[in-house]
Amino acid sequence: PPWTAFCVDLRRDALSLLGDATASRAWLEARLVPWRVEATDGQATGLATGYFEPLLEASRTSRPGFRVPLYAPPPDLATRKPYWTRRELDTAPAARRAVAPHAIAWLRDPLDALLIQVQGSGRIAFGPAKHGGATETIRLAFAAHNGEPYKSVGRWLVDRGELTLEQASWPAIRAWARRNPRRVDELMWSNPRVVFFREEPLPDPSEGPKGAQGVPLTPGRSIAVDPGSVPYGTPVWLDTTEPLSTTPLRRLVVAQDTGTAITGAVRADYFWGWGETAEAQAGRMKQPLRMWVLRPR
Repeated sequence: PPWTAFCVDLRRDALSLLGDATASRAWLEARLVPWRVEATDGQATGLATGYFEPLLEASRTSRPGFRVPLYAPPPDLATRKPYWTRRELDTAPAARRAVAPHAIAWLRDPLDALLIQVQGSGRIAFGPAKHGGATETIRLAFAAHNGEPYKSVGRWLVDRGELTLEQASWPAIRAWARRNPRRVDELMWSNPRVVFFREEPLPDPSEGPKGAQGVPLTPGRSIAVDPGSVPYGTPVWLDTTEPLSTTPLRRLVVAQDTGTAITGAVRADYFWGWGETAEAQAGRMKQPLRMWVLRPR
C-alpha cells in the first residue's frame, strides 16, 4: 500500500522533474528511506558484476563462415525434461534433428553463441539482402532454456589452472579460446545449459531489451537482482567501483531483471547497455558491493 501513494505522486510530478537532477533527488529523499541490504548471516558486502546486450553479425542460413546456430524453442521442449545438453545438441543425431528446423540465426563464433545465451538477449545484424542491399537488425529475446544447470566457463578454466580467478573475465576467455582452438568445444560443453530465443523487431535502437520485470532496461540505471531478496521495481542505491578501477560507482538504479547466476541478497548485475564499450565494461566488472533499497516513508 505505501507504494500505491508513492506511484500516484510520481505520475503526477514526473514531467516537472524530468531533466532536473536536484529537484528529482530532493523529491525522492522526501518520500523514500534507505535500508541497508544484508545477507541472512549479517554480511553487508557482496558482489557487483555487469552485463550488456551483444550486437552480433549473423546469417539467416548456414553458409561458409556462419556455422553456429541459435534456436527458437523446439516443440518437444516441454515434453523432455531436462532437454538435450549443449554437447548432445552439437553431437547426437537425434538431438540435432529435434532442433535443426528451428534455427533462427547462424553466427561465426561459438563463443558469440555462448555470450548471447549468458546475457539472455542480443541484437543480431543480418548482412545486406541480395536485392535491397540493406542490413536488417533484430533482437533475439530470451524464450526458454533446456533445463540444464548453468555452469560458468570462466570457473571451468579456473578449476583447471588455465586462468586465475582474477583473470577470469570475458576478454580473457576469448583470448584463451584463440590460443586453444582445439579445446573450444570442451570449453563450450562445460556449460550444459542452452538458451532458446524468440525473434523481436527493433523499431527503436535506443530502447533496451525487456528484463524479467517486463519493461525495457535502461543502460546505467537497471540492475538484475535475486527477486527473492529484492523485489522487481525497487529503487536501489549502489556503492561499488568502476571495473578494474577504484573510481567510485555510486548511483540510484532500479531492480528490473534477474539471471541464473544472480543469487543472494547483496548481489547486483549492472546493465551497461550495448556496443563495444558496454561489452568491455561488463566483461571486466567484478567488484565488491554494498547496496541499499529505498522504500516509502
